[in-house]
Amino acid sequence: MSADETADVTDVSQRRRLNLFEAFGVELEYMIVAQNSLDVLPVTDRLIEAESGLIQSEIDLGRISWSNELALHVVELKTTAPEKDLTLLADDFQQHVRRINEQLAQLSPAGRLMPSAMHPWMDPYREMQLWPHEYSSVYEAYNRIFDCRGHGWANLQSVHLNLPFNGDDQFGRLHAAVRLVLPILPGLAASSPVKDGRLTGILDNRLDVYQGNSARVPSLAGRVIPEPVFIEEDYRRQIFQRMYDDIAPHDPDGVLQDEFLNARGAIARFDRGSIEIRVIDIQECPAADLAVLQATVAVLQALCSEQWSTLASQQNVEVEPLYRILSASIRDADETVIEDKAFLSLFGYRGTHCTIKELWRHLVNETSPNMNPSCDKALEMIISQGPLARRLVESMQECGTDRRDLHAVYADLCQCLRAGAMFCP
Repeated sequence: MSADETADVTDVSQRRRLNLFEAFGVELEYMIVAQNSLDVLPVTDRLIEAESGLIQSEIDLGRISWSNELALHVVELKTTAPEKDLTLLADDFQQHVRRINEQLAQLSPAGRLMPSAMHPWMDPYREMQLWPHEYSSVYEAYNRIFDCRGHGWANLQSVHLNLPFNGDDQFGRLHAAVRLVLPILPGLAASSPVKDGRLTGILDNRLDVYQGNSARVPSLAGRVIPEPVFIEEDYRRQIFQRMYDDIAPHDPDGVLQDEFLNARGAIARFDRGSIEIRVIDIQECPAADLAVLQATVAVLQALCSEQWSTLASQQNVEVEPLYRILSASIRDADETVIEDKAFLSLFGYRGTHCTIKELWRHLVNETSPNMNPSCDKALEMIISQGPLARRLVESMQECGTDRRDLHAVYADLCQCLRAGAMFCP
């Protein structure tokens, strides 16, 4: 969570609301770790100061900006303005990864960026440090209410995709499509199989801990899958107002009475005319991240155009069937078996059951997402060999999971990020 929270998808050059799929905002979160030990290194403020000459929450560096997050060892790279073509972004993000690694290498102690959605051996109760500078009052409010030392606040890195809408009709169409796609995204993007130094048997530990991080005020995250509301008035009444009422006794100064309080897997930002998808784990390199995003956008476009199912049928799906699929995919990712024939039919899949891997193969074949060559190769590896989490598990099964083995695997992962390469066991 950064102070700005989402990448704005308003066309700032003309100050107008963008229409469906006219442009996109992308955010990538990375851990900063010590170059040799790979322990978390809380120096995001020093990184930003080294680049810009002063400590600030965000620096504009052209098409890509850098910003802080709640935890001092996490840095976010994001599109500075709405981008019309996702295929051009992988190289831009990779250049900034290289630039950050160069800056971190000059610090004392030297650092580097680590990909994947959770640090494999971080002790959040001992190592968590909050961002102490601009907007710190917001982070301190969260910490006071929820105790941000747990994994669900201190140790999770994701990709956020911001999609524009203009008015209730477009919002209702986009929100319906997003709700359907959320449960199957871990099948492409799960990258967090290790927590507290061990394989847990869950491939997306980030989402597993994320869904419980605001349990003290359950209405903030709900069931992660957003409720079936499709106009702004209903969303404000059924989701926002309930959150504001529930947080008020814990937040007497009203610091958190804002749309960013919403912690669902996709959140509506009516102040910016966008929906932000937040269930995607960060991958081993930007090409892999952009491959996941381009496949996601292609499926959302097909759903919004009613290629396989009517808008009414999409909007008629309740939370619980979607949450059941999401819960299974958090655990098993691509090998999750979906036996909900009605759900599968919404995507034009005619069988009675399939794995999420098989469903994504069907969706990619049906939509033929537009990709640059590096992203195309990345997507093929993800679908054929499994998401990063599965490839990490395979690697650890070969070499072991003690601390030295984990260090070797995650050092390789850091090198993948540095080189812009896919991780192969």
